[in-house]
Amino acid sequence: MFTLGNDVLAVRVSNMGAELQSVVRDGVERMWCGDPAVWGRRAPLLFPLIGRLRDGWYALDGRRIDAPTHGFCRDRAFDAEQVSDTEARFTTVADEQTRAVYPFDFRLTVCFALEGPTLVKTHEVENLGGAPMPFELGGHEAYATRLLPKERMADYFVRFEGLDAIEMFGMDEAGILTLPKTAVPLEDGCLTRTPEQLGIDTVVLENVPGSAVALASAANPYEVRVEFPDFPYLGIWTKAGQDDARYLCIEPWSALPDAHFSPRELAEKPGVRTLAPGERVTLAYRMTFR
Repeated sequence: MFTLGNDVLAVRVSNMGAELQSVVRDGVERMWCGDPAVWGRRAPLLFPLIGRLRDGWYALDGRRIDAPTHGFCRDRAFDAEQVSDTEARFTTVADEQTRAVYPFDFRLTVCFALEGPTLVKTHEVENLGGAPMPFELGGHEAYATRLLPKERMADYFVRFEGLDAIEMFGMDEAGILTLPKTAVPLEDGCLTRTPEQLGIDTVVLENVPGSAVALASAANPYEVRVEFPDFPYLGIWTKAGQDDARYLCIEPWSALPDAHFSPRELAEKPGVRTLAPGERVTLAYRMTFR
């Protein structure tokens, strides 16, 4: 466990999955606690895949490759370095285990850095091999709700900038995206219903105006604003069957999860980026706790 801090935030990050564990401001924990009786994760890292795959596999140059949901990094121990009191860096590279489900030589570096009330999460993906390398990358941070006594999940909302409605993808019972999209009206720019209340597992959006949303409450002054200009897609999720959930996930994604309208080939899926041999790319998003 690595600890970061400044005069505003106190942060803990685990080297297992390079996963954010805790953010405290003004004595209030702002991240989900990972209660295994509810949902045992906190902020899993999604790489090199996002979401479920149709029938559990994708194609690479016509060859079938079976792979797990969200890839493998969320369950992987990273090499870790405390850079300073306000920055920590986590790195993992390909090995025999990863090549079995993703046959590429890669290096993934994740950096957490504090800037006042903001936690910046930066991902650098590098192709160390000799072939073009398609990949997907995403976040899955679960932010705490019901921060104060007697609050309800119904007090919380996701605020968008300059919108009176959003258009979300459809999704079948297996978690695979479908078309057409469905328009969801907002209340003064705010989504006040959970995915389950909208009759879907995950709200999936593309090209959110301003590439920013905020999770806030009508019952307290706390909010977290997530800015994700490098990520064209966004997921909003809580586990189904929780009438009064204690968290909400806001998930910037570089690519779209698997869809019935997507090709099987990984490199041809919507939003997938492909790195040439020796190429690297940096993708970042910012979480500001107010």
